[in-house]
Amino acid sequence: MSETENENVEETTTEEPAAVVEETAAPAAEAPAEDAGPPAQSEPKKKRKRLPRALRPQKGRRQRERAAERKPISRLPKPEHERGRHQERRGVVVSDAMDKTIVVKVDMIKSHPRYKKVIRRTVKFHAHDEQNSAHVGDIVRIVETRPLSKTKRWRLAEVLEVAK
Repeated sequence: MSETENENVEETTTEEPAAVVEETAAPAAEAPAEDAGPPAQSEPKKKRKRLPRALRPQKGRRQRERAAERKPISRLPKPEHERGRHQERRGVVVSDAMDKTIVVKVDMIKSHPRYKKVIRRTVKFHAHDEQNSAHVGDIVRIVETRPLSKTKRWRLAEVLEVAK
């Protein structure tokens, strides 16, 4: 081959790929313009739940705006009475056989919410008696307290009447 032929071959090879690129790009650009319908899906949509935790999108925490100056801490004086409202019950001591524990029977008399019949309910409470001062038959006042054992949630407040 001569030099002129080599030059012609090089010119044709350099021109042809450019033409091929232009031809393939033009139909691709025209296709969406002609098609008014939904675009063809080439790949299925990725499922989010299958992503490993490290690749999932991170949700950022909202940052609070810092105050220009801090408010002074204002403390209220503590109340003189004990914390919270404690329930109180009056009942009769049924047993004092245990050490520092009494069993108090409390009768609750209520009227039925719908039928208005008077209903009498009896409940037994285990109460803590530090000095073993209450005996069987005494009428006592017990106060609700923190759990002292598996069954004791009440404490003896005072002995109202001593048994005869």
